[in-house]
Order: sequence, then structure tokens, then C-alpha cells
Amino acid sequence: MNTQFPFFNPTSVPSLNSAPVMPAALLCFSHLRWDFVFQRPQHLLGHAAGSYRVFYIEEPDFAPASPHFRMKVAPSGVTVLTPVFDHHTDHAREMRSLVQGLQSSLGGCRQVHWFYTPMAMRFAGDLDCDLRVYDCMDELTAFRFAPSEMAVLEDELLASAQLVFTGGQSLFAAKRQRHQDVHLFASSVDVAHFGRARAALPNPADQAAIPFPRIGYFGVIDERMDLAMVDQAACELPDVQFVMVGPVTKIEPQDLPRRQNLHWLGRKDYQELPAYIANWQAAWMPFALNDSTRFISPTKTPEFLAAGRQVTATAITDVVSPYGKQNLVRIADITTIGAALRDSLLPPTPDWQRSVDRCLAAMSWQDTWAGMQSLMTSRAHVMEGV
Repeated sequence: MNTQFPFFNPTSVPSLNSAPVMPAALLCFSHLRWDFVFQRPQHLLGHAAGSYRVFYIEEPDFAPASPHFRMKVAPSGVTVLTPVFDHHTDHAREMRSLVQGLQSSLGGCRQVHWFYTPMAMRFAGDLDCDLRVYDCMDELTAFRFAPSEMAVLEDELLASAQLVFTGGQSLFAAKRQRHQDVHLFASSVDVAHFGRARAALPNPADQAAIPFPRIGYFGVIDERMDLAMVDQAACELPDVQFVMVGPVTKIEPQDLPRRQNLHWLGRKDYQELPAYIANWQAAWMPFALNDSTRFISPTKTPEFLAAGRQVTATAITDVVSPYGKQNLVRIADITTIGAALRDSLLPPTPDWQRSVDRCLAAMSWQDTWAGMQSLMTSRAHVMEGV
């Protein structure tokens, strides 16, 4: 079995500390591509890279080659490792060998294993580490096409993890019944990044010809979106242009509603988003209310607010509280969506904007990571030598 790293040389990763003791390593196991949508993992692990050597191990690619990690280093300093396998290999067995090879290359330093997906328990569940953390950002067992063994593997992960973090209040309420050390770290926001949208920014080329007024959405477009509501809103408000930014996954593109005032623009880079939002008059989150959205805490809620845009959303539990209850977000259903969206086009009041800014002031990713790191340090001495 070839478990070499033809594209990975751990000695080429820059040292984060000139001290003779090697920095601790954080190995993250994720179901999300690093370059897919910039969200919670990228924010948190980018901050983690200030203290750890961070390795983000994503889902495999397939090619007729010996098993190896394809490597790149993100601007944040995170080393992104993509397993590359032949289609006919035993993925769990090969993954285990690759990760063991990575661990051996790290020189016996302290290691944190950070899980975003319980599926990684198939190959990493019994590997040695100093601290195992489950950062539960979604209820993956409820998503479309979730593997049948996901629930059992999550039970194993919860039984073996020393710390569990959740990305929202609903997830916290569910997981705290299943683990003795669960902590809520809800979606945070890069206020400076999205705050750029409050000023005039050039209109992106693929949006420039779309008439005004515009109401926009960005994010993954999948089974969590209420496509019937999207279609109805576009029908009710024919003078409003709906700009839908984001990759389409797990649903067929031909199933998307098509109207002259519906514009599906595809995935955009995180750095591009403020320019899109700056040229919208309002934002919305037309999520379906189903099993796949029962526990979600959309990161885009504070991002839209940081951009200074009024937001209309369906009654997602973690949006209703706190944002709906604080009158920061309009909550609507299929019968009220048209009127709510129309109202959102009115200029926001200064009082609303001040309330938004007070809410966002306590929601930085840097502070979120600092809180997580403090708990990690108290549970295991993983920071010794960092």
C-alpha cells in the first residue's frame, strides 16, 4: 500500500513559532470543500492557524493514482489536504493510512482532532490525539442523501469527544442531552468585510444589467430552500428583481423556478459578496421548514445585517430567536412573504441600524475562536509548547 505524500511535505509548512518546541497540530476532518463556500470552518480555522499548525482534510477526489494527499496552503495559513484515490480503493482503509502517515510526519507534537462530520469516525475514530473536538455546525443526519450509518457514527463521536461545540441554539438544545460538555458558539460575522456593502461599491458585471429594486440571497441552494415560495414571491412582486447567488447542490437546476425577475447567478467568491450586496436594496432567506432546516443557524443572517440590508426570513428557529424577537429580521410565511418583502424595500430607520450594530458588536469570529480555545486549553494541555 502506497501511503506516501507526493504532493505533501510537512517540513515545507512554515513554522508558526520560532521556539524549539513544535507547535501543536490541529487535524480537521470535514465533509465540506475548503473552496466551496467560505463559512464557519474557514473563519474558525483561519484564527486557529495563529496558534496551531492546522491541516484541513476534506472529501476525496478520484483519479487513477496511488493514494496521496494533494496539498495547498490557504492565505490564512491553513494547509488544505485533499485525499486522492482510485475509484476502486477501500476509502476508509486508505484514509486511515494517509492520516496515520500525516500524524507520523508531525514529529510527536500534541494533536487536536477536530470533526465536522461523524463520517470521519470510520477512519479516525481510534487514532491517537490529545483532544477530540466535535464542532457540530449542522444536523447532517437530516440532510438529503445522508449516509445510513451517519447517526451511529455520530453516537460514537459524541461518546469519544472531550468537547462539543454547536453552531446554533437549536443544535445546542439537541446535543446537550447527549454529551456532558456541550457549548454554544452560534454563527459569528466579519463585520468589517460585510460592512463594506454599506458604502457604494462597483456593481458586478453579471448583475449590472438587472433592473432595480433588487432583493438578494447568497448561500448554498439545495433542499433547504423553499422553491415554491421563491416562485410565488417573484410572481407577487413582478417589479422586484430577485438575485440568487450560490451553488446549486442536491437538487436539479431544471427544478429551479424560472421567471423574468428571478436571476440565478451561481457561486461567487467570498471576497466578491459585499459588491453584490451593496447593489441590493434588501435581502431574504426563503428557507423551507423541514427536517433539513430544523437545526440550522444561518451564518448569512448576521452577514446581511452587517451589510446594512433589511432581511426577510421564514420561521427558522435560530432566526426567530434572537433576530425576529429583537425586530432585526422580518419573519414571514407563504401568505405574508410578498408584503414583508415589499416593506423591506423601505429605507431602514436609524434606530433599527443602531440595534443591528449593538447585536453584531458581540459576534466576531475572533471572539468565538478565543472562547473555544479557552475551553480547549482547560480540557487538555494542548497549548503547551505553542
